[in-house]
Amino acid sequence: QVQLVESGGGLVQAGGSLRLSCAASGIIFSINAMGWYRQAPGKQRELFAQITTAGDANYAESVLGRFTISRDNAKNTVSLQMNSLKPEDTAVYYCNARGSATTSKSTRFEVWGQGTLVTVSS
Repeated sequence: QVQLVESGGGLVQAGGSLRLSCAASGIIFSINAMGWYRQAPGKQRELFAQITTAGDANYAESVLGRFTISRDNAKNTVSLQMNSLKPEDTAVYYCNARGSATTSKSTRFEVWGQGTLVTVSS
Protein backbone atom coordinates (compact mmCIF):
# COMPACT_ATOMS: atom_id res chain seq x y z
CA GLN A 1 0.00 0.00 0.00
CA VAL A 2 1.36 3.39 -0.98
CA GLN A 3 1.35 6.21 1.53
CA LEU A 4 2.20 9.90 1.29
CA VAL A 5 3.60 11.70 4.30
CA GLU A 6 3.71 15.49 4.33
CA SER A 7 5.94 17.80 6.33
CA GLY A 8 6.23 21.53 6.68
CA GLY A 9 3.46 24.04 7.03
CA GLY A 10 2.70 26.22 10.01
CA LEU A 11 2.13 29.88 10.77
CA VAL A 12 3.82 32.65 8.80
CA GLN A 13 3.31 36.37 8.32
CA ALA A 14 2.15 37.78 5.02
CA GLY A 15 5.07 38.13 2.64
CA GLY A 16 6.91 35.24 4.23
CA SER A 17 7.90 31.84 2.87
CA LEU A 18 7.26 28.21 3.70
CA ARG A 19 8.33 24.92 2.20
CA LEU A 20 6.21 21.78 2.11
CA SER A 21 7.53 18.33 1.38
CA CYS A 22 5.81 15.05 0.63
CA ALA A 23 7.34 11.59 0.47
CA ALA A 24 5.80 8.46 -0.99
CA SER A 25 6.50 5.04 0.46
CA GLY A 26 5.38 1.51 -0.26
CA ILE A 27 5.49 -0.67 -3.32
CA ILE A 28 5.93 1.74 -6.21
CA PHE A 29 6.79 0.96 -9.79
CA SER A 30 6.20 4.44 -11.11
CA ILE A 31 4.56 7.69 -10.13
CA ASN A 32 3.13 9.78 -12.91
CA ALA A 33 1.70 13.15 -11.94
CA MET A 34 2.29 14.57 -8.50
CA GLY A 35 0.45 17.60 -7.30
CA TRP A 36 -0.54 19.90 -4.49
CA TYR A 37 -4.10 20.73 -3.58
CA ARG A 38 -5.45 23.03 -0.93
CA GLN A 39 -8.73 23.49 0.84
CA ALA A 40 -9.61 26.75 2.52
CA PRO A 41 -12.38 26.93 5.16
CA GLY A 42 -15.78 26.69 3.52
CA LYS A 43 -14.32 26.05 0.08
CA GLN A 44 -13.73 23.04 -2.13
CA ARG A 45 -10.35 21.39 -2.47
CA GLU A 46 -8.53 22.81 -5.47
CA LEU A 47 -5.53 21.73 -7.50
CA PHE A 48 -3.04 24.57 -7.79
CA ALA A 49 0.27 22.96 -8.75
CA GLN A 50 1.12 19.78 -10.65
CA ILE A 51 4.31 18.29 -12.04
CA THR A 52 4.93 15.43 -14.45
CA THR A 53 7.66 12.82 -14.32
CA ALA A 54 9.58 14.86 -16.88
CA GLY A 55 9.42 17.90 -14.63
CA ASP A 56 6.82 19.89 -16.53
CA ALA A 57 4.91 22.02 -14.04
CA ASN A 58 1.56 23.77 -14.19
CA TYR A 59 0.17 26.29 -11.75
CA ALA A 60 -3.10 27.96 -10.98
CA GLU A 61 -3.07 31.66 -11.72
CA SER A 62 -3.49 32.42 -8.03
CA VAL A 63 -0.03 31.04 -7.19
CA LEU A 64 1.85 31.56 -10.45
CA GLY A 65 5.15 33.33 -9.87
CA ARG A 66 5.02 32.79 -6.10
CA PHE A 67 4.99 29.01 -5.67
CA THR A 68 7.39 26.46 -7.16
CA ILE A 69 6.75 22.74 -7.31
CA SER A 70 9.60 20.27 -7.70
CA ARG A 71 10.07 16.54 -7.46
CA ASP A 72 12.79 13.96 -6.99
CA ASN A 73 11.84 10.89 -8.99
CA ALA A 74 14.54 8.72 -7.42
CA LYS A 75 13.24 9.46 -3.92
CA ASN A 76 9.55 9.66 -4.84
CA THR A 77 9.21 13.06 -3.25
CA VAL A 78 7.52 16.29 -4.22
CA SER A 79 8.12 19.69 -2.66
CA LEU A 80 6.45 23.07 -2.75
CA GLN A 81 8.31 26.31 -2.15
CA MET A 82 5.87 29.06 -1.27
CA ASN A 83 7.05 32.65 -1.35
CA SER A 84 5.28 35.98 -0.95
CA LEU A 85 2.52 34.29 1.00
CA LYS A 86 -0.82 36.04 1.36
CA PRO A 87 -3.60 35.63 3.93
CA GLU A 88 -5.76 34.10 1.20
CA ASP A 89 -3.23 31.25 0.93
CA THR A 90 -4.41 30.03 4.33
CA ALA A 91 -5.67 26.48 3.88
CA VAL A 92 -4.99 22.83 4.51
CA TYR A 93 -2.51 21.64 1.90
CA TYR A 94 -2.55 18.10 0.49
CA CYS A 95 -0.13 16.33 -1.79
CA ASN A 96 -1.40 13.84 -4.32
CA ALA A 97 0.25 11.14 -6.40
CA ARG A 98 -0.96 8.86 -9.17
CA GLY A 99 1.02 5.86 -10.30
CA SER A 100 1.23 2.10 -10.30
CA ALA A 101 2.71 -0.55 -8.04
CA THR A 102 3.70 -2.83 -10.92
CA THR A 103 3.63 -2.80 -14.72
CA SER A 104 0.05 -4.05 -14.55
CA LYS A 105 -2.71 -1.48 -15.00
CA SER A 106 -4.63 -3.26 -12.25
CA THR A 107 -2.21 -1.92 -9.66
CA ARG A 108 -2.71 1.74 -10.42
CA PHE A 109 -3.20 3.96 -7.42
CA GLU A 110 -4.05 7.48 -6.39
CA VAL A 111 -3.08 8.51 -2.89
CA TRP A 112 -3.29 11.61 -0.71
CA GLY A 113 -1.16 13.01 2.04
CA GLN A 114 -2.63 13.59 5.47
CA GLY A 115 -2.85 17.35 4.97
CA THR A 116 -0.89 20.12 6.63
CA LEU A 117 -2.24 23.47 7.76
CA VAL A 118 -0.71 26.66 6.42
CA THR A 119 -1.82 29.85 8.14
CA VAL A 120 -0.78 33.24 6.80
CA SER A 121 -1.40 36.16 9.14
CA SER A 122 -1.88 39.70 7.91
